[in-house]
Amino acid sequence: MTERAAAVRPPARAPLTWQVARLVERRVETPTAHTIVLEVPGWPGHLPGQHLDVRLTAPDGYQAARSYSIAGPVVDGPGGPRIELTVQRVPDGEVSPYLIDVYGEGDPVEVRGPVGGWFVWRPEETAPVLLVGGGSGIVPLMAMLRARRAAGSRVPFRLLYSVRTPDDVIYADELRRRGRDDLGLDVAYVYTRRAPDGWRGDPHRIGLADVNNHGWPPGLEPVNYVCGPTGFVETVADLLVGLGHQTRRVKTERFGPTG
Repeated sequence: MTERAAAVRPPARAPLTWQVARLVERRVETPTAHTIVLEVPGWPGHLPGQHLDVRLTAPDGYQAARSYSIAGPVVDGPGGPRIELTVQRVPDGEVSPYLIDVYGEGDPVEVRGPVGGWFVWRPEETAPVLLVGGGSGIVPLMAMLRARRAAGSRVPFRLLYSVRTPDDVIYADELRRRGRDDLGLDVAYVYTRRAPDGWRGDPHRIGLADVNNHGWPPGLEPVNYVCGPTGFVETVADLLVGLGHQTRRVKTERFGPTG
């Protein structure tokens, strides 16, 4: 992705209205996750960590809407601003299977946003950052990593990413590159079902040792961002608070099945 424009703060109290976006590019991240690049004329800008709503309307008028984290900064395109979403297919879902399997280049979709103001990172912040992601919870965290690089920030970042297997790592090549090239960034993984060959230890769910070894000491007053399924987020947040981190410095974003 060419980061030609950094994310900007949207206007205060900007009204959220539905607008038409069109697909201009698609990238396959894993067998079940695709990144879709949308062209959204008039997009007001967003902060790393914010999300938007996507709405589909069937020919009979039935509508379904879901929220998706924005994966990176705004990019200028020939037809207007472009934003990226990374969508994980949800079995029996109403929106994600369409976006992954049916949605074609040039097709319209309605979007509304940006949404959220708590789970965000601003490039002017100076505190160390710990990012903890579970599965597709990596998406808003990647937006923060990309914004950090685009802003030339030297704030120290650590990423702890929990996935089932190496095949489930979203942004695998980019994370490998950023872990090597982005100064001040450390990337670590927890594998819950199958680890890569040569990996030390056995597959396991994220635990106290992982958070303690790969996180920051509470005395440094880092900001901790945790995103993933509800159970994962609650576990990690409890571990961080138990280690002595202030509750207000543990920011969480969770997702789960839609009723």
